[in-house]
Amino acid sequence: MQFEKLRTNRFNQWIIIHLRYLVGFAFLPSGLIKVMGERFTQVSTDNPIGYFFEALYQSGFYWNFLGLAQVAAGILLMTQRYALPGALMFFAILSNIWVITISLSFTGTWIITSLMMIAVIILLVWDHHKLHPLFAYNQHSAVKAFPDPERLWIIAGSIYSFSFIAILWLSSIKEDYTQWLSLVFGLVLAGTFIITNYKAYKNSGSLLKTQV
Repeated sequence: MQFEKLRTNRFNQWIIIHLRYLVGFAFLPSGLIKVMGERFTQVSTDNPIGYFFEALYQSGFYWNFLGLAQVAAGILLMTQRYALPGALMFFAILSNIWVITISLSFTGTWIITSLMMIAVIILLVWDHHKLHPLFAYNQHSAVKAFPDPERLWIIAGSIYSFSFIAILWLSSIKEDYTQWLSLVFGLVLAGTFIITNYKAYKNSGSLLKTQV
């Protein structure tokens, strides 16, 4: 099958692994802002967009809950191992955001959210075989086994998640030392990216482990 050929191609696997990192990170900044109880935008309430976000902000715990859901979806995607639940959460949340940006005529933002929708749909298609049992009512449905991301990428995802969150949290603290700590975490991110991809290259491009 064409899907099997695409799914087992090592370069495609590398792209999906890093697409999960990228899409997961996209939710962290806006999610953490909401978790910390801060406003997402400074647009005046005279503008429909500013009025909408101010109403959400004034909702209190619901604002925090939205942020927590975004952060959870981003982290799940970046773990690789739990990427499918993360993609499903991401799709549910992003669908609402996408419709909002179109209905309120966000200048240019709808283009970004549309690209994010395309990306998360690609991730869902990539793992769609894992969803088959959900739709096989009263029938036996076997899930075809494809190689999963090796431990290298799972560890990298944890490092990325922690470092991203640390940098974003430090940016909210107005102290001199936070700039140095942010720089350290930035170097950790860059180092993780270089080391993981170098190891993958050294291992003859073997991005995924063989399942037993």
